[in-house]
Amino acid sequence: MHRVLNCFNLSLDYRKFMNTFERIYEQVKKIPYGKVATYGQIAAMAGNPRWSQIVGYALHVNPDPKEIKCYRVVNRFGELSDAFAFGGKSAQEQLLESEGITVEDGKVDLKIYGAFL
Repeated sequence: MHRVLNCFNLSLDYRKFMNTFERIYEQVKKIPYGKVATYGQIAAMAGNPRWSQIVGYALHVNPDPKEIKCYRVVNRFGELSDAFAFGGKSAQEQLLESEGITVEDGKVDLKIYGAFL
């Protein structure tokens, strides 16, 4: 479901006017508590499955970590990020574990904790 803006009796899909990072942040906000998503899943949900690396860039400059829970994003193997921008890999692990997500050897089981599988 998306909002449509009516301007001068024209129906405009607001998503076409959002910048790429905003689109990515909106998708990251959809990851439920206690779940994770992959960079590729977020990229696809934001409009382009080839944006995995761009998702990483966007999360690295996350303007609002309290609302945009970037620690819930892992790679396609469930591995945590070596470059987690808000305290490193150990901080990401602690944040995930605080939501009841088990992390073993720097990895999350996507079959158990994957939000969009």
